[in-house]
Amino acid sequence: MKYKQHMKKFFLKNTFGWAKPFLLLPAISLCSIFIIAFLSLGVYANPADTLQVNHGEITEEITDTLPQEAVTEEAVTEEAEELPFVRGEYTSRQIRRGERLFKGLVPFGSGQHDCASCHYTQPQQEINWNPAAWEMAVLWSENEDYSIMDIMNNPVSMRLMEDHAGMTITAEEQHQLEAYYSKLLEEGPGKLQAHPVRAFIFWGFGVLMLLALIDLIITRKIKFKGIHILVLFVGIAVHGQFAMAEAQNLGRTVGYAPDQPIKFSHLIHAGENEIDCNYCHFTADYSMTANFPSNNVCMNCHNVVREGTLSGRFEINKIHSAVEKDEPLEWIRVHKLPDHSFFSHAQHVNAGKVDCSDCHGQVEEMHILKQVEDLSMGWCLSCHRDSDVDFLDNPYFEIYERLHEKIRNGEIDGVTAAELGGEDCMSCHY
Repeated sequence: MKYKQHMKKFFLKNTFGWAKPFLLLPAISLCSIFIIAFLSLGVYANPADTLQVNHGEITEEITDTLPQEAVTEEAVTEEAEELPFVRGEYTSRQIRRGERLFKGLVPFGSGQHDCASCHYTQPQQEINWNPAAWEMAVLWSENEDYSIMDIMNNPVSMRLMEDHAGMTITAEEQHQLEAYYSKLLEEGPGKLQAHPVRAFIFWGFGVLMLLALIDLIITRKIKFKGIHILVLFVGIAVHGQFAMAEAQNLGRTVGYAPDQPIKFSHLIHAGENEIDCNYCHFTADYSMTANFPSNNVCMNCHNVVREGTLSGRFEINKIHSAVEKDEPLEWIRVHKLPDHSFFSHAQHVNAGKVDCSDCHGQVEEMHILKQVEDLSMGWCLSCHRDSDVDFLDNPYFEIYERLHEKIRNGEIDGVTAAELGGEDCMSCHY
């Protein structure tokens, strides 16, 4: 009997203890409802006491405290319109608004326009003939008279007229775009993000080999040792191949195509307009290097040609700007041999009659000039051994009497650069 009473008390005590949190929930809910009802009563019992406002009294109070001319809404609007936008003074709100305008997230007064769809805000892999947003920001910052509104509302080139048809901007929108330009100038042009797939593979196999060694020697979770051996064998083979390939490519830059100060297209100049390579690179006939064209060479044509079919006036204006500042355009060299190697363009182009495309590829088909050949010693030696030079009737080779005699006797029908010393180490590494 005592045992039953004891078990009953134990059951009731533990059941109540388990259910106590759930019994408190209805009480908490009821208290919350009463509190909300009480607070809401003061607001909704008599709305006239809390929400109604006598606008006449407030207007009279404002009239008593402010100057008479600032009372009317028209006067305030006119005063706001007369305030000029100061260049260089921008709020964070104006910067955000300018960025949204530029990226087409909010409409202009003249309609919806997405500037960023053409004027890219991030570096591009392929050539984009439209000026980048950062380039326009730089041009605006360097010229105090540069007016976005004047350019957009009164276009002077066919590209501007076609691409911005129906687009006009106000002074306020101009100020907001300028604010966004100031942000672009702080951020810079940005960099292309590399995706080092080979590096991921290299380090991935390195981690797998390390795990295989740890499990093989210490942890021993995988019983079948053949898996460890396979991982180590494949990893060593991959690392060895990578090491050999990278050692061979050391100093070689096949595919190198840097951004130039002007978006210059060899396809348009050398291809479509058939301008001879030596017109711009005129020192190739008598110098070790083929020169970069000077501003004067560019201006021979672009004094007249002021607008490009693809680029409009923006890129060509860079040449005129450099001439006005008396500064050279800083072209970036694409093809460059190591300093310990001697190479003469005059010897190859003038004496050897080597065509430019033999080394530089079909430049007349390239918008962006890039390095096609690896310019390695093996590549040069193969050319010297396999290619006949323009030997006969070439004054440069008249001193080679023995070879001329062999040709006249029919002993040989051609002469390679290797036979003229093109295989001698001292010819290139003197």
